[in-house]
Amino acid sequence: MSIMIFGSINIDLIATTSRLPTPGETINGNNFFTAGGGKGANQAVAAARLGIPTKIVGRVGNDSFGQQLLESLQTANVDTAGVVVDENIHTGVAVIGVDASGENSIIIIPGANHNINNADVERLRNLLSDVTALLLQLEIPVEVAMSAAKVAQEMGVKVILDPAPIPTNFPNDFYDLIDIITPNEIEASQLVGFAVNNRETATQAAIKLCKRGVKNAVVKIGDRGVVCATEKETFFQSAFVVKAIDTIAAGDAFNGGLAAALDTGLSLKEAVKWGAVAGALCATKSGAQPAMPDRTTFDNFLLIR
Repeated sequence: MSIMIFGSINIDLIATTSRLPTPGETINGNNFFTAGGGKGANQAVAAARLGIPTKIVGRVGNDSFGQQLLESLQTANVDTAGVVVDENIHTGVAVIGVDASGENSIIIIPGANHNINNADVERLRNLLSDVTALLLQLEIPVEVAMSAAKVAQEMGVKVILDPAPIPTNFPNDFYDLIDIITPNEIEASQLVGFAVNNRETATQAAIKLCKRGVKNAVVKIGDRGVVCATEKETFFQSAFVVKAIDTIAAGDAFNGGLAAALDTGLSLKEAVKWGAVAGALCATKSGAQPAMPDRTTFDNFLLIR
């Protein structure tokens, strides 16, 4: 079987610095580099690096960044046949600052990602026949992501949503289309309307999301772990201790690992553990897609945990 990603493809412009600037402040940085990014493409690379057949549907611009990103995805063994080169707009760009502790701030200019529409959903429909899970994020128009989820549900494909960035008005009808939702603590807080900052409040948030219609809610609370609520139970997965260098795409690595585990037939508990391992390993390297762990590194880490 295989995994499908429907979502954003960006070029990341990354500056590292000892600390992030305050508003109006100019500071000196330490290093600058570019890397493949976008939550959709990151999740695709995360799953493909773990040896899972992976496809992506999305858009890039007709520019050097777009060509660079397609080649990078293909090198990671992601099937890019579903990616359109949009002649009318530039490739999506993310401008990222990373401080010495690995924390980051990000400005996204959507570019071609913002042009994703229902024509792309129809192309997606034609590629879902052998897919176990559709991974969605919200760096594309939320109404289009919702349409894709409806198509997946009609075809019996599991829908995994990373609800980032949270839109101003998250559609209530979306919840019923979601098999697994994976917000971090900030996104969970925005969805449920109260602060999510520890295991107890994360559990409350996960349960509330299930009551809204989501089948399974996985709330990530950084280095404190992950809480999951299902229709029958709640459980906790502790975080794996690593020396974090860059947390830019740890959440994307989590979703890729989660989907990879489910594609291989593992339980949700095991899948959440796979996600936690992938996220931890990703945080030990710089960049988004370059930091995604390969299967050998992943298996060796998992073996001793």
